[in-house]
Amino acid sequence: IDKTWWNELWMGWPVGIEYSQSSAVDNAHRLQGKLMIAVGEMDDNVDPFCSFQLADRLIKAGKDFDIVYVPGANHHTLGTYTERKLLDFFVRNILGQTPPDWNSKPIELE
Repeated sequence: IDKTWWNELWMGWPVGIEYSQSSAVDNAHRLQGKLMIAVGEMDDNVDPFCSFQLADRLIKAGKDFDIVYVPGANHHTLGTYTERKLLDFFVRNILGQTPPDWNSKPIELE
């Protein structure tokens, strides 16, 4: 399964070579650079299984990547934790700097 319903909606039916050509899973071995996957547990747009399928293919292709799994999150609202992880990823990989130490101050839990 890769983009379960999306392809049919935008690319039509029957399935042709275009499906494989546009598949991140099928093309994982071609991906280059710094990679990060953010997965919301309740994502109803990209089934979390598809994200884990991509992660599995990246591992098999010998690719390094970061993955962030967010319990209870959907496709669009991954929350503050994910925003920090994305910021850290860009600070580390684009700016070449050390991200802030988010654990340096205690945060009150509600």
